[in-house]
Amino acid sequence: MAVQHFTPDGMVQPTPYHHVAVGTGTKHVHVSGQIARQADGTPVAPGDLSGQVAQALRNTSVGLAGAGASFADVLRLTFYVTRWSPEKISDFMAGVESVAGEVGLRLPMPPASLIGVDHLFEPDVLVEVEATALLDR
Repeated sequence: MAVQHFTPDGMVQPTPYHHVAVGTGTKHVHVSGQIARQADGTPVAPGDLSGQVAQALRNTSVGLAGAGASFADVLRLTFYVTRWSPEKISDFMAGVESVAGEVGLRLPMPPASLIGVDHLFEPDVLVEVEATALLDR
C-alpha cells in the first residue's frame, strides 16, 4: 500500500479526516479542482452544498480511476467552499457521507483542508475538490 493514514495520540480527535498521511509510492497523481458537473457540463445540485460535495467527489473518483488510482491512494484532499461558515459543516459532511461508500472514500478521510472562498469560477459552483494520490505501481 502506497499510502498510510493515521492520527497520532496527542492530536485533536475525533475529526472527519486523519491528520497524517505517509506515502511511499513513486507515481504522483494530481486531480484538479472537480466541481458538481456532469461530463457534458450540466450542473448538478444547484444551490445544494451537500449534493455538490457528493458530485464533486464522484468526479474526483473518475479522475483518480483514469490514472489507475482510487481514494485508497489519496494522500491529501483540499475542498474550496464558497461563502463558508461553520454552520455549513453538517451539510458538507452529509455530502461526504452520502457518497463515501459509492466512491470508496474511507472515513475518516485522508488529511484534508476545507478553505472558505468568496466565489469560484462560476456563480453556481459552491464547492471544488482537489486530490493528490501516490501509487507504488
